[in-house]
Amino acid sequence: MTALRRICLLGLGEVGSTLAADLAVHPDLAFTSYDLQFDDPWSRPSRALSELPQITANDSAIDAVRDCELVISAVTAGQDLAAARSVLAGLRPGAWFLDLNSVSPGTKCEVSAVVTEGGGRYVEAAVMSPIAPKRIASPILVGGPHARAFLPEGAALGFSGMRFCSDQLGRAAATKMCRSVIVKGTEALLSEALLAARHYGVEAAVVDSLGDLFPRPDWREHARYMISRTLLHGTRRAEEMEEVARTVAEAGIAPLMSEATVARQAWAPQFAAALENDELAAMLDAVRELASGKEDKRSAG
Repeated sequence: MTALRRICLLGLGEVGSTLAADLAVHPDLAFTSYDLQFDDPWSRPSRALSELPQITANDSAIDAVRDCELVISAVTAGQDLAAARSVLAGLRPGAWFLDLNSVSPGTKCEVSAVVTEGGGRYVEAAVMSPIAPKRIASPILVGGPHARAFLPEGAALGFSGMRFCSDQLGRAAATKMCRSVIVKGTEALLSEALLAARHYGVEAAVVDSLGDLFPRPDWREHARYMISRTLLHGTRRAEEMEEVARTVAEAGIAPLMSEATVARQAWAPQFAAALENDELAAMLDAVRELASGKEDKRSAG
């Protein structure tokens, strides 16, 4: 049983709407939300509102957080700091601020300073897997001086995969960001390698050869899934990779691979129509055809 009574979901995209649906099992809780895209009736946050009647939408972030004991920040990486600043005038003294956004340790520290200045209790959080499979039970690392105290509240709400990382701010974020170099970098590498391989007619051989290095039950299915993530979420993932590049740079390493991944992730969403194809080869063909059409238009211009 949680002692919380009122929760604000700051951002109602993929993560925010998923958590909102799972938190709805607590009938004694009241929910508010604010998202920059509420003005667009066709946006994902607006559609989520229509599917989640338990949530009260607000016209401003200040109104959304007012009287809330917990604010769950699930905005895009590029909006993390701005979102924290936007709630200060309405933040309840002592309110928890759970920052789920994929940003660098440096950004987490900046957001923490803003929340602390506003009288809130900042909890750094890093979601260590896609949100869809396990939803609110996804593995989440929490850190910072208030993290230990928040764990019982999180468990009572259903965050069964939430684990303490460190009292020191930034370590949870560093774990997530360094992992993303590999995960989102692999997505970018697969996209580039297999689009080129399809041109030469060798994509099947390339995919089959991966099983020797990284055994998986079905590399074709897995490759299609990973490339589809760039087509569907590349814009958001490029923002996250910019924070990854910042993380690597903060460690004194030139973020060469991370910056290249930013470019490939940002490039991909313009070809989202290729997702209509269920087979890997057909999806690759669709991306190549769409990319060729864009190149032809640029040449003609």
